[in-house]
Amino acid sequence: MQWQADWGLRARMGLTMFLLAALYLVFIGVLSLYFESLLLVAVVMGLFSFAQFFFSDKLALRSMGAKEVSENEYPDLHRTVGRLAQQADLPKPTIAVADTRVPNAFATGRSQQNATVAVTSGILDTLDQEELEGVLAHELAHVKNRDVMVMTIASFLSTIAFLIVRWGWLFGGNRGGDRQGGGVVVAIVVSLLVWVVSFVLIRALSRYREFAADRGGALITGRPSALASALMKIDGRMDKVPKEDFREQAEMNAFFIIPIKSGFIGKIARTHPSTEKRVERLREMERELERF
Repeated sequence: MQWQADWGLRARMGLTMFLLAALYLVFIGVLSLYFESLLLVAVVMGLFSFAQFFFSDKLALRSMGAKEVSENEYPDLHRTVGRLAQQADLPKPTIAVADTRVPNAFATGRSQQNATVAVTSGILDTLDQEELEGVLAHELAHVKNRDVMVMTIASFLSTIAFLIVRWGWLFGGNRGGDRQGGGVVVAIVVSLLVWVVSFVLIRALSRYREFAADRGGALITGRPSALASALMKIDGRMDKVPKEDFREQAEMNAFFIIPIKSGFIGKIARTHPSTEKRVERLREMERELERF
């Protein structure tokens, strides 16, 4: 099927990124008033983000305990991913499998040429072939939309703000004078506000990109109902998975096709839209396709 843009969704993502950019410009302006070493801070954090960007796929796979699998080990999985990647006009990604009961999947990698699609043994045991194809197509849509790169860029200055809040005294604690000390306090307070607002905006951006990946995945397979069925089935299985499995994978919450609801991380911030809203949109899309 032809890849089509959802312009309403793109407009919301664009507005969110514009607000982030405006917020960060104000942030840089305020910091420049108080930190002589602002350039050094930016360089250090730039190197950190550069390393994160280029090694995020390996870190994500290691966090999940996922291992790259060969075509001999999982021939059906390789065949399915290869066919879907061809339909999406993408290079075939590396395929990895994590041996865990949590039914989930994620994509990572800095570019379309260096992508990895990972699934858990739990999701392979849970979904039928059409549902699995819907999930894999969703992950390939993340790759096609370059979501890892977008979210890394979006969170760059938010990370700087967080570190200034946490270790602000390191950037000015040795300077003498009330005026300089007061300036550091102002910068830390501004950094805190920037981090809180950007935290909310980045999560909104993440939710929009999940909607976009749902739409893209449905267009790749031509069966929105298959992805909708998979989402409901995975969501229903989450309550049956032991809590220790959730704790081991909580830090990967933003990567998963269905986020982990249990535990502290799952409650303080939502990186995904609700399953109900996602299924509703997919069913609307199914009705639209039936009219053609």
